[in-house]
Amino acid sequence: VDSVANEKSIDKELILNSMETAIQRAAYSKFGSENEIEAQIDRKSGSIKIHKVLTIVEKVEDPAKEITLKGANLIDKKNENLKVGDKIYEELPQVDFGRIAAQSAKQVISQRVREAEKSRQYEDFKDKKGQILSGVIKRQEYSNVIVDLGRAEGIIRKEELIQREILKNGDRVKAYCFDVKEDAKAHQIFLSRAHPQFLAKLFFQEVPEIYEGIIEIKSVSRDPGSRAKILVSSKDSSLDPVGACVGMRGSRVQTVVNELQGEKIDIIKWTEDLPTLVAESL
Repeated sequence: VDSVANEKSIDKELILNSMETAIQRAAYSKFGSENEIEAQIDRKSGSIKIHKVLTIVEKVEDPAKEITLKGANLIDKKNENLKVGDKIYEELPQVDFGRIAAQSAKQVISQRVREAEKSRQYEDFKDKKGQILSGVIKRQEYSNVIVDLGRAEGIIRKEELIQREILKNGDRVKAYCFDVKEDAKAHQIFLSRAHPQFLAKLFFQEVPEIYEGIIEIKSVSRDPGSRAKILVSSKDSSLDPVGACVGMRGSRVQTVVNELQGEKIDIIKWTEDLPTLVAESL
């Protein structure tokens, strides 16, 4: 239990609970599903106890789940305060796990562990939405790329890839996280290299003035892998926003271009005057 909890970074209690459920299922198949059965694992010693739960009633209608007060006193001789409506626990013999029972127990535990892992991934990554994530390409499925992000997997769908870009297994790749979904079955972390915001976030990383908020990115438009246009404006009139984004001898913009496989980037100064803006943009 400890090793699984540490390896998967999930709560130990959750694994123990799922083991109790699994033992309970095996007990039902041995003692009959008409009974009410509870399984308990002692958290300190690790010993397993299986109990049949009986409710004390005036008149027994369902002998599998009910017992009279007289019958209850015979089972639990130590407790003298038993009354109608109480529950008593009759210990059952240990279940000898057969192959099928062990298999079903294994399924219950692994299913619970998977669910817990998925929800932990969601909790870890829901705050990463809108950020650039870096990972290693693990495999490719139906033209989609699966990226190993360390404690989770992300997916870059075919339409979110830069066209003509060749990615191989084992390559390190950056991508924009545009959505994180809580879904037990499918992938949850959706990544993109074609998203306009991927370009914006790359400039955010490369240009300190954008990071500090002195320069603002007004709008981004992309034809991924071919051409992109980005509108920038400066809050400080003495600072040229286009020059700051281009960098010394084009060093800043070149880093972004290299990341986007040679995509041509036009950086345009924002103005309120629409005809000038259109002319500059074209």
